[in-house]
Amino acid sequence: RFLFFVGIGLMKRKLGAHDNLKLTIQQNGDKFNVKEASNFRNIEIEFTLGVPFDYSLADGTELAGSWSLEGNKLVATFTRKDNGKVLKAIREIVGDELVQTYIYEGVESKRYFKRG
Repeated sequence: RFLFFVGIGLMKRKLGAHDNLKLTIQQNGDKFNVKEASNFRNIEIEFTLGVPFDYSLADGTELAGSWSLEGNKLVATFTRKDNGKVLKAIREIVGDELVQTYIYEGVESKRYFKRG
């Protein structure tokens, strides 16, 4: 439902259900390096907390925004370049999992990652 709501077509939603995404997050002070590896793309993102940057979702949607640290949560606010709508992302460790939450126009989606 979330992917439909943000405008991702049926085929991409079906493929996304099998992307086998793996995240590697490294922190050095206020600088982060995130590696995203999946069946569809492998990218590396470097960002500094509070500093805006451009980012593309796997479907090609272009965003601009920044990450901040709120307690033990990484929180991002991104604005879509095509329609100006805001996508919020939250990454936090809960137990032995990384929980990634996306919020877009009141619709929330969660994804859980096991430590590898």
